[in-house]
Amino acid sequence: MQGPALTFDAWLRLREPADAAARASDLVHQVSARLPTERVVRVHDLGCGSGSMARWLAPRLPGPQRWVLHDRDSDLLALAADHAPVRAADGAPVRVKTRCGDITRLSDDELTGADLVTASALLDMFTADELDRFVATCTDAGCPVLVTLSVNGQVRLDPEQPLDAALGDAFNAHQRRVTPSGRLLGPDAVGAAVAAFTARGHHVEVRPSPWLLGPADSDLVTEWFRGWVGAATEQRPELASDVTPYAERRMAELAAGQLSVTVGHDDLLAQPA
Repeated sequence: MQGPALTFDAWLRLREPADAAARASDLVHQVSARLPTERVVRVHDLGCGSGSMARWLAPRLPGPQRWVLHDRDSDLLALAADHAPVRAADGAPVRVKTRCGDITRLSDDELTGADLVTASALLDMFTADELDRFVATCTDAGCPVLVTLSVNGQVRLDPEQPLDAALGDAFNAHQRRVTPSGRLLGPDAVGAAVAAFTARGHHVEVRPSPWLLGPADSDLVTEWFRGWVGAATEQRPELASDVTPYAERRMAELAAGQLSVTVGHDDLLAQPA
């Protein structure tokens, strides 16, 4: 496929509307019921990126809010601060501050006093050890934990083509690749998180939150497809010889308004019993 890949912040901007449409809104209603009404709600967003979770969630929660946005990328934190939400669902003020650091190594006291911990598009990038530390830190805070848009490995392109399944399997294997930190959980992350939160006494609910993409989302489909195919062929180079004609057919279908894509994600809400 031709053309340079997007920068990461441009990719986050491109995907934000699809993320917002996909998240499971019914879990927000459950979160709202658990939040204090007599004081400011304190929310920590872990791995916030450019701040899309806060922009989506803060206007759906009532009452005054204080958000702490955590990320290790100072440039993304600056973007998040510049485009932070300012009003809650009932018009109450929302205040935001940022904190730069590695969220897999939060200190024991960084979430003290939190009323809600959130994250988005994060769990599938953890190793098992990182997930265990994340769950332990979140559960020690003693508040609900809402994690959205974790990749679950389920991808469907319509119309189907014979190479779809092989590329999907290769992409999922790439998501489970071994890194210097260990083997990534990839599409196994949600199941592992459910087990870890449950073991620490939390009640967990999971909802599907797929991207449902069509011709109106052609820019996002193009960039997603580029990354999907690229990761798959990196994992299984023997597929590369078949990918060029396959990709040309897929892009022709997209241009003709004939291609739709479902990219599976799951949302998870863990609450103290």
